[in-house]
Order: sequence, then C-alpha cells, then structure tokens
Amino acid sequence: MRWDETDGSVSVFRQPCGHTNGHTVDREGRLVSCEHQGRCVSRTEHDGSRTVLVSHVGGKRLNSPNDVVVKSDGSIWFTDPTYGIDSDYEGDAAQPELGGSHVYRLDPSTGECRAVATDFEKPNGLAFSPDESVLYIADTGATHRKGGARHLRRFQVGQDGHTLSSAREVFATCEKGGLFDGLRVDVHGNVWTSAGPGVDCYAPDGARLGRIELPEAVANVCFGGRKRNRLFICATTSIHAIYLNTRGASWPAR
Repeated sequence: MRWDETDGSVSVFRQPCGHTNGHTVDREGRLVSCEHQGRCVSRTEHDGSRTVLVSHVGGKRLNSPNDVVVKSDGSIWFTDPTYGIDSDYEGDAAQPELGGSHVYRLDPSTGECRAVATDFEKPNGLAFSPDESVLYIADTGATHRKGGARHLRRFQVGQDGHTLSSAREVFATCEKGGLFDGLRVDVHGNVWTSAGPGVDCYAPDGARLGRIELPEAVANVCFGGRKRNRLFICATTSIHAIYLNTRGASWPAR
C-alpha cells in the first residue's frame, strides 16, 4: 500500500507484492525490499520496474529476507530468517537450503553477498548508528523456541566497513514477553524499536528512555516527513504517526 502525506490518500502500490516484509531506500531514493515469497532482496527502479538484487548465496536459495538497511557506501545489509518458508502464511512453505538464519552484506556493484553474522536464532530488524560504527540487530528466536532470544544485539563495525565484531553483546532485552522487530536510530544515537504493543526508545548506553503505547503489536517503524521528525509506526492492522523532538539519522557525509 501507499500513503500520501500531501492529501492523506491510500492506494495500492503493488499487487501482488510477494509477501514483501521490510523496506528501505538507497541513496538514489529507490525502494529496496525484502520479499518472503520471492526469497530475495529486490529494488524498485525509478521507472517502476523491479530488479532482483540477490536470491542465492553459494548457489543456495535464501530463506526469506526479512529486513534491510543501506549503508552510506551503497552496500545492502539484510537479515534472512525462515519466517517466509515456515508455512504458507507469510510466503510458501519450503525446506531451508542454507542450514541457518544469517545476516548478510551485499555489494551491489560486484554482486558479492556474504554472511557477516551467523550466530543468530532468527535475525530480524537492523539499523546502523548515525556514524555507522555500530550495527543493531534484533533476534526473535523466541518465536521458534521456548526461552529463545528476544533481545537486541549491538555489533561494532570493522575498520574496513564490511565486517562485524564477533562479540555477543546484548544491548537490550524485550520486556513483558514481547519481541523486538523493526527499528530505527535518531540523530542522537537513540534506538527506536518495536516492542510488542508499543515502541521503546533506548539511549546509546542501553538505558530505556521511554515507551509509546499502541493498541496492538508493532512490526516496524520509520522516520519520515519533511524534517524527518515524524515516526511512522506499522502495527498489526493499523498505521500510526507521532511527531518527536528528534530526527531520524541520515547517512554520514562521505
């Protein structure tokens, strides 16, 4: 679906949409999408055509890309849990080929796609800090295992800009049995993350600053508006928005 802020209209952007999940935009304003049914990461070009960026790694099909972020160097980082192939509900039921749910980095200029983190149960939402020195990644393994992961991890990005630290640092754990899903970071480095029926805000040191309560479970969030100071919230069956006294982080100067 497509919502237009200028007149409040809602229309169909693409149908069928292939059980597409997380989206982001690249530095040219093109929509980059994670497709559960297509088991790929795709890009919508300026003319409206669709380009598949990656669907296989090492000759094996991806599970079902879930969420994605584009770094300032143009590289595309995405998570690949099995939600889209676990059943016919969010995609098409199928057997995984990769033997795990990993986090990947795609270089669109060369087409090289490789895993940057392989020790997740079910990697989900992800976002870089404002200076891109840190990558936050949610793990929602509790959907598949009693006592499974329901936390947000923090990784230091290597000096090469291509790799992640191997530290298993847990940044925050979702309270009251909820799950973190999609997340975004503001200009101060605060993390705004879906957390069950609401959005939690964490300072860069991990302190929980506050919460926006919603009437139903939240899946994803995104900063938008002319000043990027409006947080759009995708809940289970509804979209919400709230103006904040901060702005979403943008790419650092190159």
